Parts: sequence; structure tokens; C-alpha cells
Amino acid sequence: MLDRRQFIARGGLLAAATAMPTFAGASVPPKPDWSLGVGDIAGDIAPQTLTRLHGTAPGGLAGTLYRNGPARFRRAGTASGHWFDGDGLIRAWTVRGDDARLAARFVDTPKRRLEEKLGKIVQPGFGTSARAGAQVGSSDDTNAANTSVILAGGKLLALWEAGSPFALDPSTLETQSMVAFRPDLAQMPFLAHPRIEPDGRIWNLGLGGKTAFVWRLSRDGGFEAGQAIALPRASYIHDFTATARHLVILLQPWVHDREVLPFSDGMTWRPELGSQVLVVDKADLSKRRLFELPAFFFFHLGDAWEERDGTIRFDGCFDTDPAFAATAARALIDGRQTRTDAPMLKMIALHPDGKVQMIDAGITAEFPRSDPALAGLARTRTVHVGGYSAAHPFARTVGIWDWRTGKDDAFDFGPRQLVEEFVDVGPWLMGTTLNLDARVTELHLFDSSRVNSGPVVSWRSNVALPLSFHGNWVAA
Repeated sequence: MLDRRQFIARGGLLAAATAMPTFAGASVPPKPDWSLGVGDIAGDIAPQTLTRLHGTAPGGLAGTLYRNGPARFRRAGTASGHWFDGDGLIRAWTVRGDDARLAARFVDTPKRRLEEKLGKIVQPGFGTSARAGAQVGSSDDTNAANTSVILAGGKLLALWEAGSPFALDPSTLETQSMVAFRPDLAQMPFLAHPRIEPDGRIWNLGLGGKTAFVWRLSRDGGFEAGQAIALPRASYIHDFTATARHLVILLQPWVHDREVLPFSDGMTWRPELGSQVLVVDKADLSKRRLFELPAFFFFHLGDAWEERDGTIRFDGCFDTDPAFAATAARALIDGRQTRTDAPMLKMIALHPDGKVQMIDAGITAEFPRSDPALAGLARTRTVHVGGYSAAHPFARTVGIWDWRTGKDDAFDFGPRQLVEEFVDVGPWLMGTTLNLDARVTELHLFDSSRVNSGPVVSWRSNVALPLSFHGNWVAA
């Protein structure tokens, strides 16, 4: 197995630490009202009771929707250079019947502690250059812990794609420690999109150039196995998927070919290479198969499954190129909207004879989700957000696409709401929006059998939280 430090260096963070660019000046303060979605929260949010706007919650509904996303981008005239680089804020939306509460707390990372001490943004990241005072000894010195959150072994794990998870107390949201699943694997990358089987077993990847480290954890987050595997190319991989028997790794032609920081500056779009899908047997990682596809860019995939004849199917939200990641998401911090093509929902079928199909749903969509009880198993529906328009760069609808009927059961919140990811909560959908008129974040619950009828119950906080990325429901 690769030496741990060598593995991390192949991801570009250590190799570029001695040659980080610097720049002077600060970003122009955001002006459009949608920039509230990339605004700043100065500190933790004390527990507050939400105001119920309308409706009645279903009997027996009890649990917490934990969400993670960046919430501090600016300090004393300095700013992050990319939406993906703000400090991670864990939100806990706790519901018991009609009563709902919100609390939020920043993950206590080395990055945040250093920048709090200095009073300015200095650490490099996905799209942020380093400034004077930056300290980078490992990838975890730049770890914003801002992308997703899962519960494992009674602890919340705040996740970021290029570094270690951070363990938090599920009740207080207090950061407890950086997680090393085995002492000699400390600081190994751990993607923000682990795949969790219905019995709770956790699979994940850690990327280092043309090498992936395959993690297998028990349902309580204990280390079961880990192995480095070679990849055909050093693709940008934010997400992967899995069936009950296979890991499915999409290799897009946004290739990491330069050891520089910020990380995205070391990527090159090479559409002539096309895309590839690497299918790896969970029981024997040396057993693999490679499929060839046209060039596309993606962030997020839905769960995969395998049919009786061996066909593997999975869906995802696909872009024509990485323009949003490379340029548009940088502009958001300055309050600028750079128009790019919206991602489209598509299904990919990998057939045993090597043929590949891509089936276009014909709708714009992001953040595909499905019932976690069906992870790796056959399904027909995909929860998503969408409805992208010229009004602002964020989603305005939530829906469930049915692959069997080809119909989308969706609800449009309108151009004055910024819609975040929604998740399955039994027969319900739960998610959050940022209300631009009221300047507050709201929590909504839908009946998943009639999404177009609107929320069955909605609650309102008294704070406008910057848009979060991902989260999960934990039943009480």
C-alpha cells in the first residue's frame, strides 16, 4: 500500500504547499439579493424554536435533519475565492410532531481556528489561493469540513472530499476530534459522499491522483478494510455510486494534471478523452470492468442497482463541461452570476455486452436522492431540485422524477426562494429553502405521493442561513 504522505501528496496539496500564489485586495461585497445564499454567519446559532407557518405534521414524525454547508467566506476585507471553500456549519433541524427547532454550529477545524486567530482568510482550498500567513502541512490544514454529514457510531461525521472527517456530538454539535479510522491512515482523504448499504455498512473512496483508497466501515463507523486501487486517470471525483455487489466509479475528463493550489487550477478539461465508468467488485477489488462514454461533467450521482441480466443502472445530474465548478462558483462569492448550462438528469445503463445507454429525463436537476432503504437496490424514482432560470443561480423547485412513467411530480417555490437539497423521510420529503423576501431559512415537509400540492407543513426560523450542500435525516 502507498505511504500515507505520498498518497496525500499525489492529490496535489502537499506538493503545491511550497509554491502557493498570493494576492492582495478583497472581493467586492455581494449586491444581488440572491447573494444572501452565499452570505456570512458570524458565529454559532443558539437553539431556537421555529414558527409554524401552516399545516400539520404527520403523527409520529420525530428526528433531526442534519445539514452541512459553507457559512463563512469573508473576514476583515479578505474573502474566499470559491463557494466551496467557506467554513462548514452544521445545522440541526429537529422535529417532533408540529414542534420544530434549529441549532447550528461551525466545525472547529484547524483552518477555521487559524483564520479566526489572524482575522482574515489565508488558507488555500478548492478555488481559493493562499495568502500570507497560510499554513499547510497536510490536506487537513485546508479542510473546511463543509460538504456533508452522516451519523455513524453515535457521532456525527462532518465530511469534506479531500481530508479527514470531523466527529461532532449529535446533541450539542460540539466538535470532538478529527477522525482517523486506523492510526496509520490518519489524514487519508475521505469523500463527502460515502455509499451506505441498507444494513448500515459504509463504503467510500479517498482520492490521490490516479490512485483511490477504498474504505469499508461497519455501520458504527469502525474500520473493516481498506485498499488502494489504480485508476485509469486522475479525474475529479466528487461522488461515486454502488450496487449491492459493485462500486461504480465515474471518471470524467476533468483531469488533475498539475500540482498547484488552488486545487481547481490544476485541472484541465479534456473532452477528447471521453468519460469512463470503472466497475469494481466489492468482494474482490482486483475484479473490474471499464466502460466508455461520451464526455460530460458531473458532481452528483444517484444510487445504482444491478438487474438480473447483469445490467447496472444509475442516474445522475450531468453538465456539458466544468464551467460552473471552475468559474461560475467563484463568481458567486463576488455576487456575480455567470451563466452556464444547467445540469440535466440522466440515467446510465451499463450492459453486460459492453454497450452503454444514456437516457435523458429532459429536466434540469441537481442533488439526486432516493430512499436510503433501497440503496443498491432497484428503484424507479429520483428526488431532485431544479427549475434553474435567469432569476438567480440556484434551484427553485423540488420534485420526484419517475423513470417508469417519465413524469416529474414537482413543486415550484418561485423565484424568491432558493431551494436546497431534499431528502426522504419515510413517505415524506423534507428540505429547506432560503426565503429572499422574509430573509430567513424555512423548513418544509411534503407528502412524497403528491409533491405538486405543496408542503403539508412549513416552519420558519429567524435567521438567513447560507445555502448548505448535503444532509441526512436521523429518526429519533
